[in-house]
Amino acid sequence: MNVLLMKLPEMTVDRSRIEEVLRLAVPELGAYTLDVMHAVEAVETYAYLELAVDSGRPSLETVRRLMAGQLGALFQQASLLKLEATLDVPGASAGQAAPWHYVVETDVLPDAAEDFNQWYDTEHLPGLAAVPGTVRARRYVAADASPRYHAAYDLASRETFGSEPWLAVRATEWSSRVRPNFTNTRRIMFKRADA
Repeated sequence: MNVLLMKLPEMTVDRSRIEEVLRLAVPELGAYTLDVMHAVEAVETYAYLELAVDSGRPSLETVRRLMAGQLGALFQQASLLKLEATLDVPGASAGQAAPWHYVVETDVLPDAAEDFNQWYDTEHLPGLAAVPGTVRARRYVAADASPRYHAAYDLASRETFGSEPWLAVRATEWSSRVRPNFTNTRRIMFKRADA
């Protein structure tokens, strides 16, 4: 499912404030899921908005357009990205609570894009999803933004990240070949606002 990602750098914004912005910008929004995350080692908020499937409600693109002005007026440094889902894999710990959310955002050199996408879809993301403690692993593309690629891992514990199985997945030969082609890379550990 595609989502809108609200990035609020240098701000810790709570769920009720983001829901207020949604109500002001799009009163006819209807049912939605909102996941609010706060960065652990920086001051930053990410909020993922997923709309319920309902043909009588505004589209994700309409919501994005309506929200952009409202969000920008309230939070000057905010950005709003439409993320297109490309892969969603249940983790080895699917069904458990996931208070931790790890994100990797990157661009990749054009000549390496095909190898990068094959690696992510066939080895890297499925491998990290299979690590004990990973609840869910997802991959998105932001077609009109940089960084373009966005991977998100819901984790049952912070210790999952950096565990021996996690590090083993990151240390493959294919990983070593692909990683030097990353550009504009950001890696951020978040804690769910309601966890």
